[in-house]
Amino acid sequence: MRILGREDVAAALDGLDPAVLDAVRTAYVLHGQGRSEVPFSGFLRPPGDDGSRIISLPAYLGGPEPVMGLKWISSFPANVERGLQRASSVQILNDLRTGYPTAVLEASQISASRTAASAALASRTLHGDRPVHTAGLIGCGTINRRVLDFLVLVHPELRTVTVQDAVPGRAATFAAQMAALRPEITFVAGDVDDALRAGTVSVATTDSTYWLDLAAHPDRPADQVILHLSLRDLSTDSVLNAYNVVDDIEHVMRERTSLHRAEQEVGHRRFVDEEIATVLGRTEAPVTGRTVVFSPFGLGILDLAVARTILAAATRHGIGSEAEGFDPGVHRVTAAMAGGAA
Repeated sequence: MRILGREDVAAALDGLDPAVLDAVRTAYVLHGQGRSEVPFSGFLRPPGDDGSRIISLPAYLGGPEPVMGLKWISSFPANVERGLQRASSVQILNDLRTGYPTAVLEASQISASRTAASAALASRTLHGDRPVHTAGLIGCGTINRRVLDFLVLVHPELRTVTVQDAVPGRAATFAAQMAALRPEITFVAGDVDDALRAGTVSVATTDSTYWLDLAAHPDRPADQVILHLSLRDLSTDSVLNAYNVVDDIEHVMRERTSLHRAEQEVGHRRFVDEEIATVLGRTEAPVTGRTVVFSPFGLGILDLAVARTILAAATRHGIGSEAEGFDPGVHRVTAAMAGGAA
């Protein structure tokens, strides 16, 4: 079995973002064609800590190179106060013929990359041929750090990024760090109002209080795209008044997401307009003059697609190690068993 630890995955990911973006797009297309299996995610929460959870995401992705496996990801927000990363993850890939595990990858970077790539892909698709010169990032954690990487990839015309975070000083630090890495872009630390004046806004926080009411921020662009990655920031009214695009309607209507709450309030799902697979490939925006909200639940097929891409790159470059003993061994029938069977 191939083992890729944190540093191995980082080395394999170097320069791989265009391939990751293509892998995510292909996964969405295959899912839209019904060439995938995505059971509902399982949620495990430690007693007395409703904000923390461990999630299992089993999946199968078809196509020319089918793959199946499982992502096991934890999200413990209190880690941030301890100076630790909020999320950790492991990705397992299995052989389709035997079912044996063939690879294990440290997957926090995979998870962040596939989330960011899907967000950027949605921004490019939902804006159609409109240029995007401004972006807002609400939340200055790992996810939006990667979202920025992919937004720059799909919107090379991007020139100004406004960042906001609930932790005092964090946005200013983030803006300074990003400005040093990307001098062609102007980074501004601001408040929520400032961030919401951008053409594309990525919302990736650890908040689950449905605090963001878009109607309370009237200076937003008419054709704004909101990337609602954390799924529990938008108020019910914000969802009901938007043009809603999701990755999979059955998956996103679970686990107290903003859309799940909206469904419970109005008793139907008709406020969801499209799934992302149906709009990929269009050159025009799906709607004009309205806010478009993309709410991806985060399908396990994306993790499979990105893990497969990383594993292929690692194999080409000799990254990672092989470990023995992760299969059940060869089945041997003893003479006594054979005689008894006769």
